Amino acid sequence: MADKDDQEEPNPASDIVVTKYKMAGDMVNGIIKEVVAKCVDGVSALSVCEFGDGRLLEETNKVFKKDKEMKKGIAFPTCVSVNNCICHFSPLKTDPEVLLKNGDVVKIDLGAHIDGFIAVVAHTLVVGASLENKVDGRRADVIMAAHQAAEACLRLVKPGNDNNKVTESISKVAKAFDCKPVEGMLSHQLKQHVIDGEKAIIQNPTEAQSKEHEKCEFEMYDVFAVDVLVSSGEGKGRELDTRTTVYKKKDMVYQLKMKASRQFLSEVDKRFGLMPFTLRLSEDEKKAKMGVVECVKHELMQPFAVLYERDGEFVAQFKYTMVLMPNGPLKLTGMPFDSDLYQTDKTVEDEELKALLAQSASRKAAKKKKKKAGKSMAQNAAPEED
Repeated sequence: MADKDDQEEPNPASDIVVTKYKMAGDMVNGIIKEVVAKCVDGVSALSVCEFGDGRLLEETNKVFKKDKEMKKGIAFPTCVSVNNCICHFSPLKTDPEVLLKNGDVVKIDLGAHIDGFIAVVAHTLVVGASLENKVDGRRADVIMAAHQAAEACLRLVKPGNDNNKVTESISKVAKAFDCKPVEGMLSHQLKQHVIDGEKAIIQNPTEAQSKEHEKCEFEMYDVFAVDVLVSSGEGKGRELDTRTTVYKKKDMVYQLKMKASRQFLSEVDKRFGLMPFTLRLSEDEKKAKMGVVECVKHELMQPFAVLYERDGEFVAQFKYTMVLMPNGPLKLTGMPFDSDLYQTDKTVEDEELKALLAQSASRKAAKKKKKKAGKSMAQNAAPEED
């Protein structure tokens, strides 16, 4: 069925598609601000994740209520990855407790979709940071590196450019801050119901990854989740003994033997489709933990492993969703970044990169129009689907 969707997939050349992307983006932007505000000294990562997922479900449930067939909800469950944890940390109630503390570098990652049109976002913060209590040292280096690299991508992901140029720029920015992009991480093209489209930007590829990774050109109306992860260390992710809790159903069929596995697969299909989800949202966490094992064994589920950099290092992440529109990139998601909170003695010296970062990525005239469209759509979302 996904193949059929893929062939007939509507794209942002149509106003209704842009508006659905924009609605999901506005929701995600509001929710990540609330989630970031929850990240204070002494709070548990679990409670932050539960809060984020609850808000994603709450907001997506408010729109298109009359269209019972329309799929909407979480496109990426809330993950709270701390310090040297690179990504995908979204603990279960039964997992060991992780409490945030002042000075922690915290990456929040989440997403929503409306009718399969996906908006994802990630933001990095330091717990307890303020203008009176600024972030310095390697924490500041790695966060500024990731932020500047993400800004460079925003200016490079445009029709006619190719993915290799973006890969190269991420590495150059990271190097200026004596940091490394996390090896092999991908920024994917988004399509309706597809979070990992075929076009992708790879970070810091190994030689083997470089050979396998296809060069692609960006085209008008492409939608991308630009995901930049930078490490203060060597940039190599490794799995430790943290339980994987985020999975995504694959679009394939296999007759599972265990009843628990079949029930779990059916629940996932109904509630999450082909979007990533967390076992924490299953109706029965214990059965889900059993059922997922057979699903992964037969490759019906793709696990999103929790990855770590070496102890004592820091990883920063910024992710935003963008649509390549005729009048410039439409950046749908992303939190404002306050560079005044960070003190680093490092800076981008490369003249070409400096010129690129000095360019404006704003498209104000277009924004106003879209805002109006989004507003009227939001007002009409529920009743219009009779």
